[in-house]
Amino acid sequence: MALTSFLPAPTQLSQDQLEAEEKVRSQRIRQTALVASRREPPPYGHRKGWVPRSMEDFADGGAFPEVHMAQFPLEMGRKKKSSNALAIQVDAEGKIKFDAIARQGQSKDKVIYSKFTDLIPKEVINEDDPELQRPDEECIKELTEKTRSALEKQVSQKVAAAMPVRAAEKLAPAQYIRYTPSQQGVAFNSGAKQRVIRMVEMQKDPMEPPRFKINKKIPRGPPSPPAPVMHSPSRKMTVKEQQEWKIPPCISNWKNAKGYTIPLDKRLAADGRGLQTVHINENFAKLAEALYIADRKAREAVEMRAQVERKMAQKEKEKKEEKLRELAQIARERRAGIKTHIEKEENETRERDEIRHERRKERQHDRNLARAAPDKRSKLQRDQDRDISELIALGVPNQRAATEIQYDQRLFNQNKGMDSGFAGGEDELYNVYDQPWRTGKDMAQNVYRPTKNADKETYGDDLDTLMKNSRFVPDREFSGTDRRQRREGPVQFERDEEDPFGLDKFLEEAKQHGGSKRPESGRSKEYEHEGKKRRKE
Repeated sequence: MALTSFLPAPTQLSQDQLEAEEKVRSQRIRQTALVASRREPPPYGHRKGWVPRSMEDFADGGAFPEVHMAQFPLEMGRKKKSSNALAIQVDAEGKIKFDAIARQGQSKDKVIYSKFTDLIPKEVINEDDPELQRPDEECIKELTEKTRSALEKQVSQKVAAAMPVRAAEKLAPAQYIRYTPSQQGVAFNSGAKQRVIRMVEMQKDPMEPPRFKINKKIPRGPPSPPAPVMHSPSRKMTVKEQQEWKIPPCISNWKNAKGYTIPLDKRLAADGRGLQTVHINENFAKLAEALYIADRKAREAVEMRAQVERKMAQKEKEKKEEKLRELAQIARERRAGIKTHIEKEENETRERDEIRHERRKERQHDRNLARAAPDKRSKLQRDQDRDISELIALGVPNQRAATEIQYDQRLFNQNKGMDSGFAGGEDELYNVYDQPWRTGKDMAQNVYRPTKNADKETYGDDLDTLMKNSRFVPDREFSGTDRRQRREGPVQFERDEEDPFGLDKFLEEAKQHGGSKRPESGRSKEYEHEGKKRRKE
């Protein structure tokens, strides 16, 4: 028996096997075909409007230069299109397997739930089914030992790689294999029927560099399959849903490069205002209710105010009518010449009130005077209403404007008064202020008297020293001055009777000759006569 009979069938064929199968297939086609059809390009000169599309159009040749289009003989120059689209697969019932997308890149043994039936729990029919039973102790120990050995192997490799001095790995024990060749005979295998082969693991050099690149980046494996998405059964979409799902085009509020005329409804639709739900705040209802209550109360207040005004107007009207009736009654009585008792009482009451008011004013005035200066009460009462000329003559300043003219007995039989200052009617004499107005001691003491501490703030404590210092005394004084005499009032000047310019004499002559004309002299006549002669010439 051949060795190939014991081995499984190969999954991939070699190039020789593929060529042999292709020849056998072509021979079968030739034997079964009744008519052999071959597609060839049209002859030269008859290729107008012809377009080569398949490989047979080129007939194992090159491109046609008279055909002006892109040509790819033997697929030379054509870009290969790579697609990740999967071929359609069908299950046993003839339905398309849509879960092939989820299984792409996954192993065959991996369980992937992608159907609705996978979510439904299975019904347990037989509880004694071996698949539903728990594993026994032997299976648990076996799996535990395998897991422990695998973990120890990974940990030992990591520890050995991390050690600074790497020791040689321990070799596995030798294995003995009994080998019986298929060809038996003296000429084969040195005449032996069987051989024993000893297999030993080859010793590895710990200092040998790695033979393969281990830092190459390998793409990640496929991720976990996506979770199944359960969809509701499809239903027909209504017009309203279509309008809601309609997305308006993006329209800019700033740029319009091509100058399109965009209607306002499209611009507002792009703004997204139609997608916003109108939300009314509850405070609007509170505001409306408050305004309604305020309006109602205001109307009630206006109505109440109008009623009060009507009542007051009615009362006022009644009072006016009553007063008019009384006036009419009084007019009729006066016309008849009858004086009523009421008028008499009113006149007497008015007179008594006036007298009482005047007396009250006098008492108040006396009380104010007594409160102001009790010792000067009589003097103030006497001098309060004097004329200004009387006050000047008496030497008393005017304190208030007088309402009535009063005269004092001291003004009579005196040289002062209205005649003082006028020199008996002579207007030309200017002697109004020839005497001081007030010559009393009070005037001299109060006028030109500074306060006590007026200069203390300016000069300080040296005021007494400066006052005693005599350095400001003039070297030569005026004639007739006497410093021993102390002045108690302001400086007084004496009038000099001399007339240095002769003005008084000139005024007296002018007054004497005031009515006479100036006499004409002979010189003036001669001058006029000479002037006339000159004008005639």
